[in-house]
Amino acid sequence: TAIGQLEAPSELTMPNQPAFLAQPASTQTNLAVGTQSDMLFGTEIFDQGSNFASSVFTAPVTGKYQLNVNVMTQQVNTDYSYLDIQLVTSNRTYLYSYTPDHFIEEANCAFHHSMNVLADMDANDTAKIRIDIPNTGSAQLDAHSYSTFSGYLVC
Repeated sequence: TAIGQLEAPSELTMPNQPAFLAQPASTQTNLAVGTQSDMLFGTEIFDQGSNFASSVFTAPVTGKYQLNVNVMTQQVNTDYSYLDIQLVTSNRTYLYSYTPDHFIEEANCAFHHSMNVLADMDANDTAKIRIDIPNTGSAQLDAHSYSTFSGYLVC
């Protein structure tokens, strides 16, 4: 190579780069109406850096983190005035909100929610997933075990 130029590596792995993928150990059933329920991610597919515990990711260093949420809900009630899937970090809450009766024709349907966020996090900031159901409809919503929560340090 010429002086002052570096040759780019053809492959790059960073075994100490924080990364995780988790899913619920089982389906959370009959989530309460009028409350915010934290999703329980009891199965770690991988946790590079051991920064995911008790359904919460804790940033080991300050940086930008790509966080990905996929929530499969079942028994969605069309009487809910709205339904929120929240990615709650120490700095802010990211929201996926919708009115079920605008998207589904019949009660008790399944619905998939997906959210991807590039979040600024400081060392020891946390991230978790929460479901918020208002005070209308019935406590029948289930958060299926096919749901996933993942993330990694980008920079």
